[in-house]
Amino acid sequence: MSIFSSILAKIFPSSHPAVVATAPPPATASATPAVAPAAAVLSEVDVEKILGERAAGHAEKLNWRTSIVDLMKLLDLDSSLAARKTLAAELHYAGDTSDSATMNIWLQKQVMAKLAANGGKVPADLM
Repeated sequence: MSIFSSILAKIFPSSHPAVVATAPPPATASATPAVAPAAAVLSEVDVEKILGERAAGHAEKLNWRTSIVDLMKLLDLDSSLAARKTLAAELHYAGDTSDSATMNIWLQKQVMAKLAANGGKVPADLM
């Protein structure tokens, strides 16, 4: 599973079309291709509310609104530089991955935009 798929799975319900489309097919799956997420009706998920609730119950104070590292920590995902470079590759980052500050800012905005594109309700100030 890709890192972005893991992010989707942590925020969206398991029945959400965006999560279903990224899940690996069962071992007994037929050769029939899965329905593309664009073809499915996307139900809106309040990303800010879900992440805010998670943050309220988290032992560490995390600034998930502006930090990709804190967002990944909040979702119990590996937030190491290697993991963030992998996420950057998945999301087609064209910049220099050795400039982690610039990459992190881009990743945060890109993840929020991709969550919105997949049916997440994301406030404009988070994108």
